[in-house]
Amino acid sequence: MMEFAELKEISLDEAESELLKYKKTVEDIELRLILGDKQDRQNAILTIHPGAGGTESQDWADMLYRMYSRWIENKSYIKKVLDFQPGDEAGIKDITIEVAGDFAYGLLKAEAGVHRLVRISPFDSNSRRHTSFASVFVYPATDETIKIDLDISDLRIDTYRASGAGGQHVNKTDSAIRITHLPTGTVVQCQNERSQHKNKATAMKVLKAKLYQLELEKEKEQMKNLEGEKKDISWGSQIRSYVFHPYNLVKDHRTKEESSNVSKVMDGEIDKFIRSFLIGKINKSGK
Repeated sequence: MMEFAELKEISLDEAESELLKYKKTVEDIELRLILGDKQDRQNAILTIHPGAGGTESQDWADMLYRMYSRWIENKSYIKKVLDFQPGDEAGIKDITIEVAGDFAYGLLKAEAGVHRLVRISPFDSNSRRHTSFASVFVYPATDETIKIDLDISDLRIDTYRASGAGGQHVNKTDSAIRITHLPTGTVVQCQNERSQHKNKATAMKVLKAKLYQLELEKEKEQMKNLEGEKKDISWGSQIRSYVFHPYNLVKDHRTKEESSNVSKVMDGEIDKFIRSFLIGKINKSGK
């Protein structure tokens, strides 16, 4: 290390920094070689939904949204909010975003499942410890090259007034859209825009992504590769725990990967968890 620093006429700290950059580049290349499924290169649609528990879980969903937003920034990806429903007092009831960037879906699919938080509640006057849950759903975004056939007779489209925090209406027209795909029972909604037409277009985009994901799961099921994933993404079977009290630890229950630096994880440093999960899947499949 010292010889390298002297030859390049740079400091030891600079040399170590360069080596870390090279290491990260090699890891990124390795990870992208792992992402071989045809949909891995696509953009991702990510939805965060709080579990039971009202304000506690809605605040946790908001914290996860911030974590993913920071990760998206660090990756130089582009984020677009497709639908946002604020919590009654704090946090969010539901949020759906599109993440644009190379291998966005291939990376974020590692985050699908239930995320568990343990902390001293800031909303509890007695400062008791609370456990909250939020689920993360990830779908590959569809584009012009992916054909999803939709029969209009299979859709039920409802309009309603968009609501803000506390349930108050944010405009006087029925601009919000809810679409139900009757054959599968898949429901999507959007109230982010003032225009009913724009909300409908966005809802259709999310619906197509969900139906595309269903088709992919059917293919995987036929190849008998879906059993483990079903367990991972089922409600009540958390994939990762974030413990703020009585100690600091983030642990992925699928891979046993962990970090005691909770602050960094919540600031978007989740690549080590994503990497461990994806490499683990390759090892299990024997590829």
